[in-house]
Amino acid sequence: MRRTARDTEESNRTLNRRTLMLGGAMSAMVAVLGVRMRYLQVDQADEFKLLAEENRINIRLIPPVRGLIQDRNGKIIAGNEQNYRVVITREAAGDVELVLRRLASIIPMTAEELQQTIEEVNSLSAFVPVTVAERLSWDDFSKVAVNAPALPGVVPEVGQSRRYPLDYDFAHVVGYVGPVSDKDLAELETPDPLLKIPKFQIGKIGVEKWMEDTLRGQAGTKRIEVNSAGRVMRELERQDGDPGTDIRLTIDADLQNFAQVRLGTESAAVVVMDVTNGDILCIASAPSFDPNLFVRGISHTDYKALTENDHRPLANKTVSGAYPPGSTFKMVTALAALEAGVTTPDTKVYCPGHIEFGGRRFHCWKRSGHGTVRLEQSLSESCDVYYYDIAQKVGIDKIAEMGRKLGLGQRFDIPMSAITEGIMPDKQWKLERHKQDWRIGDTINASIGQGYVLTSPLQLAVMTARIASGRAVAPRLVRMIRDQELPTAEAPPLDIPPEYLAAVRKGMYEVVNGDHGTAKSSRIVDPTMAFAGKTGTSQVRNITAAERAAGVIANEDLPWNRRDHALFVGYAPYEAPRYAISVVVEHGGGGSTAAAPIARDVILRALSGGLPPLEAYPSSQRGRIETMLKELPLRDPVTGQPPVKTET
Repeated sequence: MRRTARDTEESNRTLNRRTLMLGGAMSAMVAVLGVRMRYLQVDQADEFKLLAEENRINIRLIPPVRGLIQDRNGKIIAGNEQNYRVVITREAAGDVELVLRRLASIIPMTAEELQQTIEEVNSLSAFVPVTVAERLSWDDFSKVAVNAPALPGVVPEVGQSRRYPLDYDFAHVVGYVGPVSDKDLAELETPDPLLKIPKFQIGKIGVEKWMEDTLRGQAGTKRIEVNSAGRVMRELERQDGDPGTDIRLTIDADLQNFAQVRLGTESAAVVVMDVTNGDILCIASAPSFDPNLFVRGISHTDYKALTENDHRPLANKTVSGAYPPGSTFKMVTALAALEAGVTTPDTKVYCPGHIEFGGRRFHCWKRSGHGTVRLEQSLSESCDVYYYDIAQKVGIDKIAEMGRKLGLGQRFDIPMSAITEGIMPDKQWKLERHKQDWRIGDTINASIGQGYVLTSPLQLAVMTARIASGRAVAPRLVRMIRDQELPTAEAPPLDIPPEYLAAVRKGMYEVVNGDHGTAKSSRIVDPTMAFAGKTGTSQVRNITAAERAAGVIANEDLPWNRRDHALFVGYAPYEAPRYAISVVVEHGGGGSTAAAPIARDVILRALSGGLPPLEAYPSSQRGRIETMLKELPLRDPVTGQPPVKTET
């Protein structure tokens, strides 16, 4: 049907109207897009430029140099050394296995290490560098650098690592560093960002752990450019951080080495304190271990050897070992009885070799007894019955009060790990711990340092220093921080009458110098270095009545771990006390034979500032002592190096 002119005109008007509407809508859309583009490209240009820059530029932390740990004279105990290492990046290496096998032909690598490295490289992103080997010798490091063209993706680097040049001597004191663990992070509320750097090392035990914040320092930063895959392209800017703060301890490295070597193969501990200010000059635990093994990553074989050793080389016996003090505790009982007024220095007690109480017989170490004894003789000959008698009169609460006054039963605040409080028991302690009432038999046992009483070698040294000085000296391990001497206030006087302390000191003098003293063979004949002390022997097993009737088995006839502990405490010089010492030899037998000779040698080393002078020993002993001193494998006092072993 043919369209009329009117229809055609109407159709054209409709088409034009739709075209105008569509064109208007498109124009409006273009206008909106234009406005938006102007907003993004002009008004927001700086903001988007910054966002793009942040995607391209990263800020990374630079680990600071760890602070040094030195002895009291400035000898380095814990330092830092250059660490020559080799890293590989899978992205640049291509055939990782081929490259690593080439590398293994240049530097020492076991098949196991090679396989572990291959697995680690393949498990990480292609651009992440993986450490293949570290602590390389300069020769091996140079070989890698020379062969670099044949080792794509392999890069030799120089970093820093912790090193302990005096290794065994300070392992228990300084401790060691190791990689941050999840446990370490969990212990902190707001961990330092440094701790999240892969393989970043922090202190694990000892001074390294307890002074971590001081030693660590502050991180630096560097701005690096990365590509879209996150691989580093170049370094744009670097700002170094603050190195860790150096620390100087109170310990004398030469004295520490002498004590460590003098202990030899014993399972033992020695502590030497300056009685005037509490400075710890020596705190040695034996056997020891090489802390460098832990820094480098100790092998399963080495770690197993340490943990399965019955002498417990990983244990710090000086502060974590808790031992019955044996007869070294008798000064505590004596001072408690004197202060309570239940005895005097001249009070006589008869010792027939035992006492009986509650149907039980308590024996003296001397089976035939000591006869009538006073305080001085009770200490010099270590009569047990004397202390059984006065302890019943004074009571355990007064004895415990005196023990705490002398430093027992408390944890001292020094930066070392696993410090024990020991046990200084009283009636309330037993009721709370064992839900039992205290018995007189408990007091009798405690009076000679047995039963529930437990002390550490550090506590025994503090006790001796307080008796010698008459002041409440406290142990100090850190002498200086950042070349600033830490202030020390004069220790307050002990609340013990001076005449009582003098009476006990006289008894301790007779222990070493009297004709019947238990440690007379360990006396010092030089009057300017006169030695006073007390021997102790603590049982680790029960002796039955049947064994006593048949004859007590000698220590040397028992298995090592069933022998008595040997102890000795002392101070010198007697007239003007300077140093206090405690020695514990685990399962050493008698204190007079095992512990006292060690104490004399170490105290003479402290007093003389060099090898113990032969003229300080009794003339009959000088030949043997001279030979012993010559055979000690001591470090060179200047270089700190151990003696070179020669074949004979």
